[in-house]
Amino acid sequence: MSEDSRKLRNPIPSFSAGTTTKIEECEFPDELLYDSEGLMWARPSDDEVVVGVTAIHAAVAGKLTRLTAKPFGQEYSRGRAIGTIESGRYFGLLKSPVSGVLIDVNNGVLRQPRLLSEAPYREGWFARLRPTQRPADRETLLSAAAARGFLEAQIGALHVRCFAAFPDYEMYEIGTECAAVLVKLNELFEKIEVGDVVHIVSDDWTAPIEMDRWSTERGQPVVDSRREGNLYHFLVRKVRHVDPPRLTPHS
Repeated sequence: MSEDSRKLRNPIPSFSAGTTTKIEECEFPDELLYDSEGLMWARPSDDEVVVGVTAIHAAVAGKLTRLTAKPFGQEYSRGRAIGTIESGRYFGLLKSPVSGVLIDVNNGVLRQPRLLSEAPYREGWFARLRPTQRPADRETLLSAAAARGFLEAQIGALHVRCFAAFPDYEMYEIGTECAAVLVKLNELFEKIEVGDVVHIVSDDWTAPIEMDRWSTERGQPVVDSRREGNLYHFLVRKVRHVDPPRLTPHS
């Protein structure tokens, strides 16, 4: 099947900013339905179903490097693989939450796998299927509210930690003053590419204030932050090149 024939007749829009069930920082839009493993979601419409990975699956997989899709035009029963995902630490199957004919896969996530993990409910949707067992499959899918207890158990069992992005670099700076950490961060930002994400862990109580000041001064966003016990976590994304500060001579 040619690439042109696989393009969407009507591109899938981003989901509305409706209500979301949040469990341990992992989000589950209430408008979607979830499979029995808590790894895939489904969005049924009149004649097709859009599917993708949940925040749990994205967190378990980590920073994705490669996605593949099964052949189009074939029917896959519920629970059968319609694709695979790979990262440096993970290889897994994308199992269809419904039985149906695979009619399209999101070319965007095939080109940029991290879309699937960083925007799993929006631009990172995976596939569209034409359902063949709608009544039976509907009984196996749960709303976020109905699945809450199970999703909580899965998050605990799989030791899931959900963040807004997956880091390209890690800085564990325990016992280091935040000022010294920011010097290292500035040096790192001069070397990394635009779009890269750095995860910083600090036990300095001034870190929230200092990171906010750093972000404002450097024009680089903190995309996620939280406190876990006495540790502060920050995810910072490089969005633009910044020349190192110049020293001006005193007159």
